[in-house]
Amino acid sequence: MAVRTWATGSMLALALGSPLALAAGKCERLVVTGSPDAPPYSWQDPADPRHLIGANVDLLRQITTAMGISVQVLQAGRREQALEEVRSGRMDLLLDAPLHTDQLTALDYIHPPLQLNEYLIWTRVDAALEVEGVADLAQYKGSVSAKARLSPAFETFAKNGLQLERSQNLTQAFQKLVLGQVDYVLAGRYAGMAMAQGLGVANDVEPRGLPVDRPGLYLAVSHNSACNDPWLRGQLAKKLTELSISGASEAVLQRNVERWKAQMQPVPEAPIQ
Repeated sequence: MAVRTWATGSMLALALGSPLALAAGKCERLVVTGSPDAPPYSWQDPADPRHLIGANVDLLRQITTAMGISVQVLQAGRREQALEEVRSGRMDLLLDAPLHTDQLTALDYIHPPLQLNEYLIWTRVDAALEVEGVADLAQYKGSVSAKARLSPAFETFAKNGLQLERSQNLTQAFQKLVLGQVDYVLAGRYAGMAMAQGLGVANDVEPRGLPVDRPGLYLAVSHNSACNDPWLRGQLAKKLTELSISGASEAVLQRNVERWKAQMQPVPEAPIQ
């Protein structure tokens, strides 16, 4: 169980039930995790593999700093392992949780979502696809990363109505697109942009039309976290609402797209002496 630091006298203050008491008893530190392979939202820090970096990490730090809470964003393994660490209470919060009803018995999802991940149709620039709506994709062969987290409704639609294969990752999906092995790729707006530029195919592929899916990425607090109380949930919801109104997420996302692209570039070899 993660160690917690509580304000002095908090238990007595909570018993008294005053507003000052509630403020004094708030949790001062959150241990957080998320997906280690979901750039630009979150990914493992190559300079410090124990931690995660990304747009969601930056936004969470912005929110919790305003709340007077420190956060430690740790890499806890693959997506399923990170979820289990939070469900068990060994970690307090998941920073990129897709909303699934079967997790409501273990997690409190904070609304509104931290991000909306807009999935677009990516095609080759010279492709002659006639797509006016998502149903038109049925006649074409597509690919999506096995790590993609589409909404449950779209997953059901894709399973029953689309020729959509799962690639090992987004790199493989885009490679299949460039090679003509598939007609389109479903990928997030920012992840697709960074991938195309990182692979050097930004002039060969392009997104088309409006988003076909917009799953939310939520902050989710474990029911077993010692920090899960009405004050924390209320303050997170308040700050998330303010964030969505401000439009500040866009700049943070763009900055992390550039950050990820820079990390994807090969390190130049040292000249021979």
